[in-house]
Amino acid sequence: MGSLKPIIEEKRWNIEWERELIEVWEKEGIYKPPSDVPEGKDIVVIDTPPPYASGRWHVAGTAHYAQIDMVARYLRLKGYVVIVPFYADRNGLPVEVQVEKTYKVNAHEMARTVEGRRKFLDLCRRFLDEAEREIVSIWKRIGCSFDYWTKGTDSKDYRVLTQRSFIELYKRGLIYEGERPVRWCPRCRTTLAEAEIERHESEGTLYYVRFELKDREGYVVVATTRPELLAGCAALAFNPEDERYKELKGGKAVAPIYGHELPILEHPSVDPGFGTGLMMICSYGDENDVRLFSELGLKPRVVVGEDGKMLESSGPIRGLKVEEARVKIAEILEKAGYLVKREKIIHSTPVCWRCKTPLQIIHRRELFLKQLEFRDKVKEVASKIEFYPEMHRSKLYEWIDSITMDWPISRDRFYGTEIPMWTCSRCGEKLVPEPGRYYRPWEEPPPWDRCPKCGAPASHLIGEKRVFDTWFDSSISVLYVSRWSVDNDFFNRAFRFTIRPQGQDIIRTWLYYSLLRVYQLTGKPAFKMVRITGMGLDPKGRPMHKSLGNIIDPEPVVEAYGADAFRFWSAVASKLGYDYRYDENKVKTGRNFVTKLWNLARLLSSFPWKKDAESLEGFEPVDRAFIAVADDYLEKADRAYSALDVYEPAHLLYELAWDVFASHYVELVKERAYNRDGGVPSSAQESAWQALHTVFKRVLVALSPIMPFVTDAIFRRLYGESVHVQRYPEPLTRGKEREELVSLAKSIMELNHEIWNYKKSLGLRLSEELRGYKVYVPENLAVAAADLSRMHKVYVEASNRPPPGARPLGSAAFIMEPGEA
Repeated sequence: MGSLKPIIEEKRWNIEWERELIEVWEKEGIYKPPSDVPEGKDIVVIDTPPPYASGRWHVAGTAHYAQIDMVARYLRLKGYVVIVPFYADRNGLPVEVQVEKTYKVNAHEMARTVEGRRKFLDLCRRFLDEAEREIVSIWKRIGCSFDYWTKGTDSKDYRVLTQRSFIELYKRGLIYEGERPVRWCPRCRTTLAEAEIERHESEGTLYYVRFELKDREGYVVVATTRPELLAGCAALAFNPEDERYKELKGGKAVAPIYGHELPILEHPSVDPGFGTGLMMICSYGDENDVRLFSELGLKPRVVVGEDGKMLESSGPIRGLKVEEARVKIAEILEKAGYLVKREKIIHSTPVCWRCKTPLQIIHRRELFLKQLEFRDKVKEVASKIEFYPEMHRSKLYEWIDSITMDWPISRDRFYGTEIPMWTCSRCGEKLVPEPGRYYRPWEEPPPWDRCPKCGAPASHLIGEKRVFDTWFDSSISVLYVSRWSVDNDFFNRAFRFTIRPQGQDIIRTWLYYSLLRVYQLTGKPAFKMVRITGMGLDPKGRPMHKSLGNIIDPEPVVEAYGADAFRFWSAVASKLGYDYRYDENKVKTGRNFVTKLWNLARLLSSFPWKKDAESLEGFEPVDRAFIAVADDYLEKADRAYSALDVYEPAHLLYELAWDVFASHYVELVKERAYNRDGGVPSSAQESAWQALHTVFKRVLVALSPIMPFVTDAIFRRLYGESVHVQRYPEPLTRGKEREELVSLAKSIMELNHEIWNYKKSLGLRLSEELRGYKVYVPENLAVAAADLSRMHKVYVEASNRPPPGARPLGSAAFIMEPGEA
């Protein structure tokens, strides 16, 4: 046969080809799911996390979405119709805060009028549009195959769905309005759910305050971090096991400065080791106070307002912010002789998840979704879901067990889904309309001519101005994607196999709320599988935050090394479920891997390719052995992929492609494939050609979810079609046959290492000839003797009885040096 020339002439991979491929993919529409999925085709719905469109992604966030894309691409290779949309989460507080900062406006002031509220919402919308464009450009650049939906959580379609879910649950009695103590952010001017509360460790002061006893001589000292709540103090309490205060049970003390009487009670929740062992029960210092007021039947005295300032009832500190009031009341107490001492402590303070403002507990009339009575049910449905990794299931259960109140779902904010409710000012009836359209009660007339209960005219029906907690929207994202209540036939098919990929930091919010809400609406588990990733960290192991100045922009990384290199780091950064650090060296390894694959493709493009092998018939034993090794790796990668993992497949396929295929097999059969001297039988040469292509082609398919650009470019050049419309490789070997063939391949690779080490010991390059040397290998390697001889440029003979003078080369082979015969 004449000289073989490579089809692929370009010597290096060009990163610009990635951009060209993105255009090709969009033109071909190969990732677009069909509008009508044929019967019999299995559907997978990936509940892609709608990212909040309020800022640019850093490398860690981008890596998270790259991994989701890898899972989607793998499932397509397995024959599924994959619904993996991308749309933005655009509701809620973050954009309002950003707009207030950017345009130096105050949302509450603007929203005092209907026209002002419209203007504020328009500013939010414009800000979100720009932020969303940046995010979309990033995920497209790194090759994510998402179906871009321009209708995000603030779209009419999504908000209609959210309002429908509210109307259904309200009519079933699962949502109610009540006045309760709630956690309140004075900065954001809104109620927060338990899941939105963060706790920060900070230095504070413990104030030891003297309380005079009533009807007897003496006083007691109480330690508190919240002396500004003295006006709201309703009782003092001690632990029943604390002998120091037994005689005070049933007595009374007097609140310093304010003078009202306080019963002295026993309660087991009091920690005898904190302060003096006596505790103030105030309205409200923390959730324990809330519980004790309810349990003990105490009447609350509210002293903190919605603006975070002290109310009139707080007397000499009224009008002051809480922190200022704390300092002021301490001064007053000290002057009056009631402050015994101060003590510095480190304590945990609840703060707003968004603006980090310390939270207060105030009385508010809010809408609540029942969740306490559903805790066991949510755990039951969660037990039916596959968690990857399993260790994160316990975090969900721990959160469910910690919940102490129903979920306040109403918010005094503006850019969110409006609560579809009107209130009759005459009879007080709460009215909710029929579902099916988008309601904006703050600006539109009521859908009734008069009150259905008392007959008052429509002018008495006052539209609700509040919006939903953004998690009330986000928690039904899987229902939005699977078309619940919109297309029942599709929903019934698609909802069988749903996957939730998300970070561990939102287990207590997005995951928990989704399980709760979907169960309440459908009676089913929200997901078949849940995939939990760890936190993305900088190279020093710190979370990426603007305040730390450690944000790493993905775009320069991708432009320098390529999207495939970035995606390779994303896959190998850490095991699924564990925190992952940005590591530029691993990005460089990915770039080098791309180069290796391209060089292999150039080499293989010299050899003709006939068709996919359906069996091992016609292959030489050595070729069969390395096909079997590839089968073994590909099956292990398949199992890992099916568990939603990309870490193990990335490592396995890198090892197969580089360490096994390139370093051993290609080098072993290269000379047979070229057959430059014509001494190789044509059948053996063609066996090498087909085996090289068989292994390489299958590696490209299996690797394509992780590195979609270079694998597709090579596949199109070598095999004439896209790698992304292939099926995951089925094994050609199984059982005992594979075991025997893999054993042969391992023996060959072990011998290769032994000869390489021997050459190194002589100071030779690996490609240099061992002139005059003879290598004796076990007879089971006789089938490889010719290939080994050509590869290592040494005489190789198969013999279980090497001649005298031959020295051990390794565990089974021997070498005869020149002149030793």
